[in-house]
Amino acid sequence: MEGFWDFVGSYWWLVFPLSGIIGGWAGGVRRWDERRRRDKIELYRLQHADRVAAAEAEESLTDEIERTIATHEETERRWLEYELDAVKTLDFPVMTDMREQVTVDYHRARREAEALRPEDPADLRDRRRLDRYGAAVREYQLTFDVAEREAKRRRASDFSAEERRALDRAKKLLALADDDGASPAERQSAYRRAMKELEGIVVLPDAATAAIEQRIAGELGATAHDPSDRDDTTP
Repeated sequence: MEGFWDFVGSYWWLVFPLSGIIGGWAGGVRRWDERRRRDKIELYRLQHADRVAAAEAEESLTDEIERTIATHEETERRWLEYELDAVKTLDFPVMTDMREQVTVDYHRARREAEALRPEDPADLRDRRRLDRYGAAVREYQLTFDVAEREAKRRRASDFSAEERRALDRAKKLLALADDDGASPAERQSAYRRAMKELEGIVVLPDAATAAIEQRIAGELGATAHDPSDRDDTTP
């Protein structure tokens, strides 16, 4: 053992070149290990290529189905903003005027998309069904965009000055009819007057008028059953 240390003491200067050699060897081992790891991954990929490709295709199909349904639902949400909001309908009457071709087009596209949407999204894993449904949804979105741009461009410009004044009065009356702070009698009166103002000018969607009437009826029902409105009686 002493001989070894005597040798090291005599040839201490060899430590530096040997360190480089050992370091290079260690680096080579690491690189070789990394190459071996990559080779194993590549071998696994090649051995299971069909299975991996099938899994990726399934994941891609799922994403496409979800995106298509989301686009459909978002377009429906935008449509309902006009269908359920009477005041917004009066701001952009083209959106509900079936005399307008752009309005007819998006309503037709909407019915087509709705008809092709299955109750179970899993049915859309059939590529042909998904392609047809996806094309219908894109057509619905496109025609709705066109109609909305036209409606925002024209607003109420197609009406005469007197008709526009009637629309403004109707919007104020509808806002009062939908105001929870107003009395039931005020709300009913405002609603009837608004409908009178709109005669021969604009036909509101049934869903919009039904929503207002339901809210007014609900207020009437709540008032009718409010114990605080009853006269106190003593036996």
